[in-house]
Amino acid sequence: MSSEKYIPALSYDLLTPFYDTVVRLTTREKLFKDALVAQARIEANDRVLDLACGTGTLTILLKQNQPSAEIVGIDGDPKILALAKEKARAGNFEIRFDEGMSFALPYRNESFDRVVSSLFFHHLTKESKLKTFGEIKRILKPNGELHVADWGLPANSLMRFSSEIIKRFDSPGTTADSFDGLLPKLITEAGFESIEETNYFNSVFGTIRLHKARRT
Repeated sequence: MSSEKYIPALSYDLLTPFYDTVVRLTTREKLFKDALVAQARIEANDRVLDLACGTGTLTILLKQNQPSAEIVGIDGDPKILALAKEKARAGNFEIRFDEGMSFALPYRNESFDRVVSSLFFHHLTKESKLKTFGEIKRILKPNGELHVADWGLPANSLMRFSSEIIKRFDSPGTTADSFDGLLPKLITEAGFESIEETNYFNSVFGTIRLHKARRT
């Protein structure tokens, strides 16, 4: 297991209650998450994991998109999971939430049809990114798909300037892979195929890029 220190959603526990507001106001959240859900093409009876689900916004969108699918959210932060569970309860959504780390997922081999993740991988060191992609591949069924939205190569000079804020806030040691556009390369190194960038969205703090990949 990695010894990497867990980093809360906004880097500090005290900021967790403000996570939804910050993401909504700075990332064009509705737009890019709707696009991520659409590209996942979830079907009835699919089993889908929202990796690093945070407060459950994307998890709930996945369930709304395909009510017959089994949607599972996992996160390493019990405080943010409590917020996710409350949101799901308030909306009467039947969603399972688990506590666990991305590089040691508590699931059987080949047990999910889709894994979806949003604004998470920039928190991880390169070592933990590779371990996490390896774990995702392990739990995906043959021909299962990974769908990721995260900070990526800035689309222009303004986005490059904006991304410096996230680098300083989250640590250049983890965000550099994302802002250098290396996530597709790391996904390939983990053994995925058909890696493709599907869309991108410029935001207050840089460019969010969407990717998909397939497990053989």
